Amino acid sequence: MLDFIDPDVWYLSFTWQEIAISFVIFFVFLLFRKLFTNYLFRFVLYLSRKAPVDIVTNVLLAFEKPIRLFFVFLGIYASLTYLSLPAAVDATLSNLMRSLIIIHIAIGFYNLTASNSLVFSRIGHKLNVDQDDILIPFLSKLVRVAIIVMTLSIVASEWNYNVSGFVAGLGLGGLAFALAAQDTVANFFGGVIIIADKPFTIGDWIKTPSVEGFVEDINFRSTKVRTFADTIVVIPNKTVAHEPIENLTQMRKRQVMFSLGVQYSTPREKIETCVARIKELLTNSPDVDQELLIVKFSEFNDSSLDILIYYFTKPTAWVQHLEVKESLNLSMMKILEEEGVSVAFPSTSIYVEKQGEVKIDSGGEKDDQ
Repeated sequence: MLDFIDPDVWYLSFTWQEIAISFVIFFVFLLFRKLFTNYLFRFVLYLSRKAPVDIVTNVLLAFEKPIRLFFVFLGIYASLTYLSLPAAVDATLSNLMRSLIIIHIAIGFYNLTASNSLVFSRIGHKLNVDQDDILIPFLSKLVRVAIIVMTLSIVASEWNYNVSGFVAGLGLGGLAFALAAQDTVANFFGGVIIIADKPFTIGDWIKTPSVEGFVEDINFRSTKVRTFADTIVVIPNKTVAHEPIENLTQMRKRQVMFSLGVQYSTPREKIETCVARIKELLTNSPDVDQELLIVKFSEFNDSSLDILIYYFTKPTAWVQHLEVKESLNLSMMKILEEEGVSVAFPSTSIYVEKQGEVKIDSGGEKDDQ
């Protein structure tokens, strides 16, 4: 033992030999960690992939990082326990080690319950929902929150914290908590309503009084929508649940309706010909749905004779929809040009009525009447 060290200071009372052996123990665990991860773990992983059941492979992959990190803490614990530690320090070290074991197991289960894991893939298959559906990520987050809460509770118990007393305290302050968290609770149940009704899913193009864009995520509190300006709008779930939602992704066809106004000087025969040719154009177009198609001379407007054009395009994606509209509009312009019909524009005709007439007699005098 080193003579100049105060023996009452326990962490300075170890011999050089004890410290050296302690470091050797630690490095042995680091070496074993390297051998385990580079050889043994890979060999076991290779064998698991040969098995007909994929769950073993997924469990191993989920626990790989926690196990690798656990070897480091285990080496530290083994090297410290080799030293003659006071009882209080040894007890604290034991509690810390048990807590780390619990945390590493929790990390493994946390990784195992990712939304894209085999566990939720099987659940999605049983429930007949897609992997990117709202339900699977929502369940994944719910399970992960439960894992975190349980882990914190168990770790707190290891350190002799009275968890039951804390829960009882929550019961006493339940009213105040409920008042403070009523928006959070409303948002949570709003998310549950969205999942149950499934008005949209992640990736859908939706339109509400609040926002229009593509759904990127839904969590316990809010729904995230990416707008066409490439911004993210976060809407509380209770707002989404109580608003009318228009799911544009679920369109089977896309509506087009407008009035084509021609000049009042257009002969009736020309209007009839244009109506017939435009209807024929739409009927023969492969991109126009034929279930409902209307081309009619609809009304006498203030400055035009209006032809109502109403149809649906089969492409529903915005760009493809616009391409179909453009092609048909150009064809309609060609029909009007061939028939010699001009498109009207808003105009007003003013008629001035003369109140009198100016006459000039032979004497050159003016006489107003």
